[in-house]
Amino acid sequence: MTDRLKGKVAFITGGTGGIGEVACRLFATEGARVAIAGRREKQGSAIAEDIRAAGGQALFVRTDVTDEQSVKEALEHTVNEFGRLDILYNNAGGSSSSDGPVTETSAKVFWDTIKLDLFGTWLCCHYGIPHLIRSGGGSVINTASIMGAMGVPNRDAYSASKGGVISITRSMAVEYASNKVRVNVLVPGAVATERVLAFFASEPHLEAQKKAYLLGLCEPEDVANAALFLASDESRRTTGQQLCVDSGILIS
Repeated sequence: MTDRLKGKVAFITGGTGGIGEVACRLFATEGARVAIAGRREKQGSAIAEDIRAAGGQALFVRTDVTDEQSVKEALEHTVNEFGRLDILYNNAGGSSSSDGPVTETSAKVFWDTIKLDLFGTWLCCHYGIPHLIRSGGGSVINTASIMGAMGVPNRDAYSASKGGVISITRSMAVEYASNKVRVNVLVPGAVATERVLAFFASEPHLEAQKKAYLLGLCEPEDVANAALFLASDESRRTTGQQLCVDSGILIS
């Protein structure tokens, strides 16, 4: 433990598995009090218990990032329990196997993707940033994807949603700089979570894509460590930026 987040309170969406779980555990070891926000109560409660057993502070807050009342209440509960909010890490998101070219994807798939990835980020910022301001400032960490930063076929809905996250990050960074709230966005490539590895295994033609990852597929820890930098005071002069954790795919 190096206490890089000592005294800070972090709200991490999608915290019950994958990158989010790793970030929750990492932030807690660095001294943060962590609200594990997600829909899977059993997993979230177990992670919180593990953190507390290791001497950290954490709680599970059931949160559906697509539901306004759920987000509002989850953030209020976090602040009521921990007294403040310093870090808002919008990690929750995902894509659909039904996504594809714009001419073939249904409107439902498009709006479901937008609702989760873009509207979910907007909702958490809408209700979370006022708490950051009341704490004297803080860090918003959004999550995009290389698919929002480059042309990728068969993912038009997901590309649109993540491109929107990149754009709103820049505008919010300008909007809230005077409140000492910095807003940045992580841009991961494929990350070796169970879900992604299963996807690659089910689509043999994607095996060739792995070669574009110059340093190999990213691990959840790689993204969580980048988020830690953006959450800490080490990034106090960094805002409106895209931090790519993509193993070089955007330059290959």
